[in-house]
Amino acid sequence: MSGKVAIVTGAASPIGMGFATAKRLAEEGTRVVMTDINHAEVAARAAELRSEGHRAIACAHDATDEAAWEEVLRATKAEFGVLDILVNNAAISAINHVVDIPLDEWRRVVDVNSTMAFLGCRMAAREMQATGRGGAIVNVVSIASIVAGEYGGAYCASKGAVQMLTKVLAIETAKQGIRVNSVHPGYTATAMLGDANDEGAFAQTIANIPAGRLGQAAEMASAIAFLASDDAAYCNGSMLVVDGGLTAQ
Repeated sequence: MSGKVAIVTGAASPIGMGFATAKRLAEEGTRVVMTDINHAEVAARAAELRSEGHRAIACAHDATDEAAWEEVLRATKAEFGVLDILVNNAAISAINHVVDIPLDEWRRVVDVNSTMAFLGCRMAAREMQATGRGGAIVNVVSIASIVAGEYGGAYCASKGAVQMLTKVLAIETAKQGIRVNSVHPGYTATAMLGDANDEGAFAQTIANIPAGRLGQAAEMASAIAFLASDDAAYCNGSMLVVDGGLTAQ
């Protein structure tokens, strides 16, 4: 991936998968554009990478806004000239029984998780087709698109939509040299999961994971980096599950 250019969304959290992915890609020689709705935090993460000698910039980005995607693309091309990789990582969660989900909560989860991925995929695919360079799109989905869980109606539905979007786009863009794949993390120690350091709170969850522990953001970043790299040249429309064996049961 040396010399390539990647956009990574949802990269503000210092313990999140977005920052871990941006860091891993940068270590592989990729120039990274890190985006998040929290501009101050994502700018701090980009500064961390630059302090380590990597090339990275940050963009304020509401990933549900169509025009905001075009602004990110313009900033990417102005700084680095091209786009080779998109990692759609930004997401939110909600906990509610289906019968109790307010419509505005449902729409917000679907908008952030599903519409965001659609807008990013469409922007990146259009740009990659226009330049004729091909490229790689990696959608960070979830095992929630494979197995259901109580209270997860909106989240599971939104992630299931992204899983199928990934497959459709992979078919539609394969002849232009664009690969579209998805990574499906299991329970991972990030801010979205809550206080993952509270072992008591996650004791039952961990007991159900064959590996006997939560995943780490860096482990998800490794899977994302693989699918973004030329090592995955024959992977298209693939689902890479990284869950410690949870869904193998």
